[in-house]
Amino acid sequence: GYFKLGQSFCCQQIFFERGFFMAKKTAAVATAEGTGAPAEKKYMKPSEVVTFGIGLFGVALLTGWMPDYTTTFFADFAFKGKGFDSNQLSTIVSSVFGVAGFIGAICELIIGMLVDRTRTPLGKVKPWVGFGAIPLAIVAMLVFVAPDTSSLSTATIWMFVIYSLYTAVSCAVESPSNCFGALCSPNPKERSTAISISSFLRSVGQSGGQVVIIVVPLIMKALMGQQQYKNAEGQGIDLIISTAVCALGMIIFVMIFFVNNKERVPYTNEKVSLFESIKLVFTNKNLLMVSLTKLFGFGRGVYGTVSLYIAVYLLGSKGLKLALMLPMGIGTAVGTLLVNFVLKKFSTKKTYILFCIYGASALSILFLVSKGIGFNSNLIIPFLILNFFCGIQHGNTNVTPNIMIADCIDEMEYKTGKRQEGLAYAGYGLFSKIASAFTKWLGPVLVYKWSSYQFSTNPSVAYATQADATLNKFLAIYTIIPAIFVILQFVPILFYDMVGDKKDRITAALAKKRSAEAEGAALEAELAEAAKETPIETDDSSTDDESVAE
Repeated sequence: GYFKLGQSFCCQQIFFERGFFMAKKTAAVATAEGTGAPAEKKYMKPSEVVTFGIGLFGVALLTGWMPDYTTTFFADFAFKGKGFDSNQLSTIVSSVFGVAGFIGAICELIIGMLVDRTRTPLGKVKPWVGFGAIPLAIVAMLVFVAPDTSSLSTATIWMFVIYSLYTAVSCAVESPSNCFGALCSPNPKERSTAISISSFLRSVGQSGGQVVIIVVPLIMKALMGQQQYKNAEGQGIDLIISTAVCALGMIIFVMIFFVNNKERVPYTNEKVSLFESIKLVFTNKNLLMVSLTKLFGFGRGVYGTVSLYIAVYLLGSKGLKLALMLPMGIGTAVGTLLVNFVLKKFSTKKTYILFCIYGASALSILFLVSKGIGFNSNLIIPFLILNFFCGIQHGNTNVTPNIMIADCIDEMEYKTGKRQEGLAYAGYGLFSKIASAFTKWLGPVLVYKWSSYQFSTNPSVAYATQADATLNKFLAIYTIIPAIFVILQFVPILFYDMVGDKKDRITAALAKKRSAEAEGAALEAELAEAAKETPIETDDSSTDDESVAE
């Protein structure tokens, strides 16, 4: 009796104190909800914003390097002198990247499902990124170790297996790393800032390999001499060494992220099936619209396949691809910062559409100027200057969709009570990988077949001389074809509506929900502690089973 009276008094006191403070917090949230203003509490340390970007920089340092240089390694170096028919080889290379892209799409869904099932003290995303870095580095190195065979069948099987394996392992690291932006903070403004800064560093990382491919040949020439270096370059040795450097850098930068960053958005405990993964993608309209931008705009990425050859035939060396891509990389960096500024004035929807229109216009101008001057040395300076302005559009595609997806995750949590970052990013990644499969198929088809590209058969010559018609088609692949797809990619965003009052209302409601959940958890903990500390007093005369049980 004394225990019950004491416990009742204790509970009333706790409820009174908690109720008073909860009422204050609820009123504050209600005020925020009434004004449509999201919570302004800061969750991330300044160093975490930077190390998040460093982690993405590290992943992009390797994954941004691999596709284009793997293409040229398979086509130009891996089986040089083996007597393979160039038409057959170009068809096989196109098929390898197409199949690997579809494998990547399947892996995106599976990994997204597994990420949402992951429950560790480190979180559900960090273990995938941290523990997957070393396996990714090893597999990336194996891509550039071709078997010494004169059998086209053996070579074909090896290319399919090794690049599909690389695609699967890279999905297991790259997809969760992109997912972290939705988990770094529950505050949408802070989250958007972190995503913008990290996207900027990721875009820098995507060009980082170009620095490596310049430095490595310089060191090789100094150690080996010019002639021995040419022989080594003809076999793709510089690509192998450069990949090793990028792989080591990736591991170091990912570990910096792994040690310093924390996941701060709580996750739900529901188990998710693969069917639910696919259903989630196709039943959430806004997530579907963001994801469809990748599929509608798949052809914009073909410029990456031909950029190395433009560097070779316009600037004179594949090592000078950096000189070609550096203006675009700087433009991308400027575009990333510019997007963050524009987002303060316009919604994500308007920002995305504006940058797409701008990007298509810039690429069209580059095409017209290039056609007017011709593919010769007089084109170099205008080409590089205009390349900067073309790069600005990439800031939009690097930043805005990630912010949209994070907003879609909030919308789904608001509607269902479930927060499923892994599946949401996997849904986007599904379309991204399918689009990538089409891009990686279309790119080699355009470069090696449509343009009538000639392979080098001389072991000491890396790249053969090309006809003017081929070079002019290279320009079209780099400019006007991507411009068409840049326009197409904003069509789905016309139907996206997670903006304005709807977004503010959902943000405020989630802030209220999380505040109530936190207060409820704290109350339960205090009640449990109070029950442990209050002694139980019983009447010694009550010895029957019923009174003891009572």
